[in-house]
Amino acid sequence: MTVQSAETAWERMLLEREIERFLYDEAAMLDERRFSDWGDLLAEDIHYHMPIRRNVKFGEQHRENTDTESEISWFDEGKRTLMGRVRQLNTGVHWPEEPFSRVRHIITNVRVLAVDGDEVEVSSNFFVWSNRLRDECVMFIGTRNDILRRDSETGWKIAKRLILLDQNVLLAKVFSTFF
Repeated sequence: MTVQSAETAWERMLLEREIERFLYDEAAMLDERRFSDWGDLLAEDIHYHMPIRRNVKFGEQHRENTDTESEISWFDEGKRTLMGRVRQLNTGVHWPEEPFSRVRHIITNVRVLAVDGDEVEVSSNFFVWSNRLRDECVMFIGTRNDILRRDSETGWKIAKRLILLDQNVLLAKVFSTFF
């Protein structure tokens, strides 16, 4: 291994660790209901998208996720809408969250897929557990594909998030979780 390739490997490892830490800190903000702080992590031009997943025949994998241009999604939002949801949750009178849910985000398998200047493409898996009232428990499992953008003044921002749930039918009575 040359000195240059060792330096490149070291820089890549540090970047991967920095991204992991960012995603773990983000999960902690959501678990601790620090939604306004979480909103500060969102880029002004964020696209936050969770398509509905379908069961499709072999060879038709291109149809598995609904299309953001022509079909409905669970989420297809920008920062304005996301922050509106945050403001609503922060009022304390949002009926789906009264009493509020206990939520835990477990983020794993974080992989840096590509680096392009100040933007990094990242893939991670998640397990989100939510408990509301006495006996309402919901689990969400899936993968996220993010574009993170480094802001020289404020650090990393989420510029794009594609959330792919492994389940295609949601049995949750309430769906107010951020991923």
